[in-house]
Amino acid sequence: MRLRYNYRVYPDAPQRRALAQAFGCARVVFNDGLRARQEAHAAGEPYLKDTDLQKQVITAAKRTEERAWLGEVSSVVLVQSLRDLHTAYRNFFSSVTGKRKGPKVAPPRFQSRKDNRQSIRLTANGFTLRDNGTLYVAKVGDLEVRWSRPLPAVSTSVTVTKDAADRYWASFVIDTDPEFLPELETETGIDLGLSHFAVLADGKKIDAPKFLRRAERKLKRLQKDLSLKAKGSNNRAKARKLVARQHAKVADRRRDWHHKESTKIIRDNQAVYVEDLTVSGLGRTRLAKSVHDAGWSTFVAMLEYKAAKHGRYFGKIGRFEPTSQVCSACGIKDGPKPLHVREWTCQECGTVHDRDVNAARNILAAGRADRLNACGAPVRRASVPAQRGEAGTPQKGQTTQAGIHVL
Repeated sequence: MRLRYNYRVYPDAPQRRALAQAFGCARVVFNDGLRARQEAHAAGEPYLKDTDLQKQVITAAKRTEERAWLGEVSSVVLVQSLRDLHTAYRNFFSSVTGKRKGPKVAPPRFQSRKDNRQSIRLTANGFTLRDNGTLYVAKVGDLEVRWSRPLPAVSTSVTVTKDAADRYWASFVIDTDPEFLPELETETGIDLGLSHFAVLADGKKIDAPKFLRRAERKLKRLQKDLSLKAKGSNNRAKARKLVARQHAKVADRRRDWHHKESTKIIRDNQAVYVEDLTVSGLGRTRLAKSVHDAGWSTFVAMLEYKAAKHGRYFGKIGRFEPTSQVCSACGIKDGPKPLHVREWTCQECGTVHDRDVNAARNILAAGRADRLNACGAPVRRASVPAQRGEAGTPQKGQTTQAGIHVL
């Protein structure tokens, strides 16, 4: 499986200037390539190939007086910038034709030097990991890296990023083997919420930390100071950086907490089931700030990749399952209930239910039902790919692997 490892990088003043130059050159090449393709499209010309575009905006541009400074940075940075443009176009075309699932992808846009996030990407020809623990980047130098954890394998590419808080990061994408944990018999369903971040099927409730709400007073003061600064001034740039650093602290605390809680759940359960929530839709309601503060999507994504990494099963149930309306004891649907009703009694069996615990138990039951196939046998783990004969629906006259003949 493929995982990303991020490490903090601490460049000195000359290295920061070299990285700023590399960021700017990569941005200019990206914009030149995008402009060339847009002009070709407007003129009715065919789509420019990557090799022709590279000759035009890199090789030929370096010989001109107005783009001669492109030769002061590594050519690997410039080539990878055009590859990123090609990837953006490919994702856009796949989205338009319906080959790409999920939300529609917009066409590539021009990058701005005022963007708070700048990045460059290098392949193996543009960087080296030194024996002394530094990261050598071509025409930048040896960067000091804080190795918070060992890199499990050699990476073929690295992305150096500067975020809005003026922090530098080195990101490596590594192909690693799964690390299977001992198998367990416990399974759980998770009901995500706002008053309690998560409620498990065994009745355990995880309180919502509300990192953004706790930092609101300081953020309010910093944002007020930012609004009083003149636009374009150095004081406004300093105030913007303070606001960005405070937001970064909130995001880091939330991410660290998500990692710890998701790791506990994966270690303690062989199978984990959650509800497929429409977070993007809930983020447009009056509960938007609380929904974004909870970070459900990030937490669910962590559960999914950690389950695949450690040999656990992860499943999602449909968002329209009436988990809060069905009695988990007898299965009777008792009808919808307003949000202020936190406990209710089943009219059929008389069981008193905690709303969230009952929903988590129903999520567990629905997840187990989805995991079973038509014959009642459990489906293979997600880490083991399905065989060719298992995919799809058998045609008439065929026999399935379970020995069932389809008429």
